[in-house]
Amino acid sequence: MLVFVIGAFSVVTEIFPGPQIQHAYQAGQALYHQATDYSDVYKGDIWRTQRTEAKGVTQYDPRLARNGLALYTTGTEPAAYLIDMNGKVVHEWRKPYSEAWPDGEGVPNPRPDEFIHFRNAQVQPNGDLIALYEGNGDTPYGYGLVKLDKDSNVIWRYAGRAHHQFAVAPDGKIYALIHGIFDDEIEGLDYLEPPRLEDSLVVLSPEGEELQRTRLLPALNDSPFSELLDNVPGIMLNDPIHANAVDYLTADKARNFPFGNEGDLLLSFRETSSIAVFDPRSGQVTWATRGPWIRQHDPDVLPNGDIVMFDNRGHYHTPEGESRILEFDPRNLQITWQYAGTAEHPLESEIRGDQHRLDNGNTLVSESDGGRLVEVTREGEIAWEYLVPTRGGPDGDMIPIIGWSQRLDPGQFDDGFRQSLDLDDTDQPDSPDSSEPSHSSDSIEGGKDGESAPPVRTTAP
Repeated sequence: MLVFVIGAFSVVTEIFPGPQIQHAYQAGQALYHQATDYSDVYKGDIWRTQRTEAKGVTQYDPRLARNGLALYTTGTEPAAYLIDMNGKVVHEWRKPYSEAWPDGEGVPNPRPDEFIHFRNAQVQPNGDLIALYEGNGDTPYGYGLVKLDKDSNVIWRYAGRAHHQFAVAPDGKIYALIHGIFDDEIEGLDYLEPPRLEDSLVVLSPEGEELQRTRLLPALNDSPFSELLDNVPGIMLNDPIHANAVDYLTADKARNFPFGNEGDLLLSFRETSSIAVFDPRSGQVTWATRGPWIRQHDPDVLPNGDIVMFDNRGHYHTPEGESRILEFDPRNLQITWQYAGTAEHPLESEIRGDQHRLDNGNTLVSESDGGRLVEVTREGEIAWEYLVPTRGGPDGDMIPIIGWSQRLDPGQFDDGFRQSLDLDDTDQPDSPDSSEPSHSSDSIEGGKDGESAPPVRTTAP
């Protein structure tokens, strides 16, 4: 009884060995939670109950869709798939985490391979792929970056705890979010007791070497926008901002955007439902705001100066679903466009999700929790829909989440890589059977005032 009383007193008063006892208890809870709730890959949050038995392409209107290829990742495995408009896989990259770090120099005590997947991936013109690993059921769950050639051979690897998204600048530098456990106290944030999960922004060279690292929580706290930290939910005090997106401001994006310059980054902080502009040269947050969205993902600056994002929970519990794609003017926070699904095709992803504005004004949406990609027009019509064909679970009725997607044009690839793709004649940009022109941009993206779509094939799948 005496030992119990002394132990309880030391924990409450934070006198030795109280903090050590508390940390040991938290560690024991975490290990128990991992052993019970994440012992089966289907018990985590990378598999969801399917909403339909449909698989592959379920809708495709060649007159409305922006023809091209779609690159996507799922929660099933560390793989990225490049598919055509009919859902055929024309190329894939795959590299289990244990094969990328066979020497054990990656994350200490990583989860088994079946719990590790590519969250984000971006392909380069020659077929090289930069991919980001995440480990489900671990904290921190960021597992690093790898660059693969078109045959999935490792070119370089970065063992930092990269998570969610990264951005590749025109000069080849990579801007990534990493996180780690911190035990220090930050002045003015006494309520954020250690240990806590914090995010940093790292800059990598094109060869994957770390050049710079900035902690984002102190940067936000030292900015004029520190009041945003007054709204951290109590249940997330150990992960106070939860950064989940990074968008590099190119010259085209910065031209009409009044709150950032070329080379700045637009960041997303889920727990404060806020977005911020971060200058990696000075390490300062130069602008931030909240708006009519809740726990958002993937905000991007458009060439017209608007911002478009995946608003996970801002549509509340309507028949169309609680999620929406939101475009707004950052000058006055006025909504200029939104897509919130329909009662027949609801849009709902509580966590994760992204969007990409295409150059014909359409938007490609990753409804992550539904394992679904959908391309919608400005008028809200579905031009193309695809459901991940993989199913799993004890009853075979679970579908993996989508980590990321992007619409690409075959014409952006080098001849050597394009010729290695399993393309139909009508998919070839320079085929005599196709009138689609070649594009030199890195992806099919643009503002809402982008060019109209080029001609596409009219044979229905």
